[in-house]
Amino acid sequence: MNILIVEDDLILAETICEIFKSQKYICDVVHNGKDGCEYASSGIYDVIVLDIMLPQMDGFEVTRRLRSSHIKTPIILLTARDEVSDKVKGLDCGADDYLTKPFSKDELLARVRAMTRRTGDIIIDKISYGNLILDLNTYTLQCNNRSMRIGHKEFEILKLLISNPQQVFSKEDLITKIWGYLSEAEDNNVEVYVSFIRKKLNSLNSNVTISTVRKIGYHLNLKEE
Repeated sequence: MNILIVEDDLILAETICEIFKSQKYICDVVHNGKDGCEYASSGIYDVIVLDIMLPQMDGFEVTRRLRSSHIKTPIILLTARDEVSDKVKGLDCGADDYLTKPFSKDELLARVRAMTRRTGDIIIDKISYGNLILDLNTYTLQCNNRSMRIGHKEFEILKLLISNPQQVFSKEDLITKIWGYLSEAEDNNVEVYVSFIRKKLNSLNSNVTISTVRKIGYHLNLKEE
């Protein structure tokens, strides 16, 4: 299962992520509403766990924008306030469920399981770009009837790039999103993993490549035939 967590409390976001990882779920974590809306708009997630009080765009507005864009991914709203008016507002915006902080691990997991049951257990397990397919369950790249398992960091970088093919990610972006805010990873770490991925794409004869935008960052591109 592929889950997006949108939470500005870094410690809580990491805690929620670890809870999901303990169940072998795949998680992306962002810390403001604008990024949350962009990630969720990719449509690759099975469930979105969305805080209400967020910088740049609150959870209500994120929910409204996603629903107006016909993104039907189940949304669980998080809030520190147990106000009926907030719950009604969130549900009216298009959220599917509501969870008041603090909550238990078991309750969170039960709510997520309930969300997938309501949607008929339709789980997104593959994403693609060009002739490249990334299996989200097995960490496997598939192309031209060939397949190859990749490492965790390679997987996370490729998943981010495939999910946002038109977006250019700086090295700082990748460090923050893949290694985390508190990581000591440096630009060289990004360069090494991008090099690994490029070699594997070439080995698979994929028409997908990671292009470098000078002094800006990386994005996916299709090779010219």
